[in-house]
Amino acid sequence: MPQFRYSAVGADGAPVKGTVDAMTATGLENELLMQGHSGIKVRERKSFGQIELTKQKVPPQEVMHLSRQLAAFVRTGIPLTEAISIVGDGMKNKRLRAVVADIGEDLQAGIPLSGAFDRHRDVFPTYYVSIVRSSELTGRLDLVLDQLSGYIERDLEARSKVVSALTYPAVILAMSVVTVLVMVLFVMPKFVEFFDDLDSQLPLATRALLNTSDFIGTWWWAILTVIVLIIVANVVIGRSEDGRYARGRVLLKVPMIGDILAYAAVERFCRVIAAMMQAGVPLPQAMSSATESAGNPVFQRGLVKAREAMIQGNGIAVPIADTGLFPDAMVQMFRVGEATGTLDQQAEGASNYFGRELEYKLKKLTTVFEPAAMLAMGLVVGFVAVALVSAMYGVLQGTDEF
Repeated sequence: MPQFRYSAVGADGAPVKGTVDAMTATGLENELLMQGHSGIKVRERKSFGQIELTKQKVPPQEVMHLSRQLAAFVRTGIPLTEAISIVGDGMKNKRLRAVVADIGEDLQAGIPLSGAFDRHRDVFPTYYVSIVRSSELTGRLDLVLDQLSGYIERDLEARSKVVSALTYPAVILAMSVVTVLVMVLFVMPKFVEFFDDLDSQLPLATRALLNTSDFIGTWWWAILTVIVLIIVANVVIGRSEDGRYARGRVLLKVPMIGDILAYAAVERFCRVIAAMMQAGVPLPQAMSSATESAGNPVFQRGLVKAREAMIQGNGIAVPIADTGLFPDAMVQMFRVGEATGTLDQQAEGASNYFGRELEYKLKKLTTVFEPAAMLAMGLVVGFVAVALVSAMYGVLQGTDEF
């Protein structure tokens, strides 16, 4: 049985600390609460071999399967605590299995399902918890869990399409870089020795190629240092809100790439709004959760202002239009939905429409990038070949001038 260290404030107001054996941290926390303690902090005590350098992540696929299985059990009338126990026993992901065990103990302690989910925000996003909380009020938990699993599945499909569309161009680009580096660092030095022995005047293209090879071979450490510094700077920028925002603004202005990022954010926002409103979540709360799930700092900052304007009574379509980030077609759909009371349907229609537009733009990007990468690779390899062949031809002809 694992050991846990805890610190808390006793019923008499005095601080208490200790180390005890318990099944889970949540179970120990609940036990301490029943004893009248407050301000409880619990941390598992691990041996050196048990220490994890990084916490295991829970893939969205696992959350999708969890939602689908819970929906099936609830629909058949199995009590929720028993359904959680059955689902947890079949989990392969150790982290999610521990989370599900905590959720089961919370349910036995009288905490609602949404509250148990809310204690694990790194696994269950805000929109997920909000939709489950709404379903508890309407008694449609099985239906809502099915909807959540369907939403996660569509989101995974959209991400998969983005990854698959960019994988092949990325492979071509990587192969191009590797080919050039191999030729410059390993092939060219052999020719340098050969041409130095001939002591002849080389063509301009050959001299440029040899100088490039010599530069990379001599200053490779400086080039590598610059690359590392760029990576470190990117990580540092990503840790601050203003840095992420500035980086997001720059990326949105990149031709073609910016359109893909924008349409991805629009599609995710519309899909979350539609799912939450169909589950009965109030619009202000749905806007807050959809803002967090947009996944783009520029859109998130704009949507925060739009939500504030909406709460002040300006509706939703006008504040969204004022951000200047969303396409006119989406704004028009939201305006119609707001006027006719069908905002959830219009948001779902917008998510489907911009999902198809995102696919089109991804195909367009790959259509342009693939031949461009091949052409660039061909030009580099062709330049190297011409430079070497022209020099060799001149040497074989026995000429001193080219």
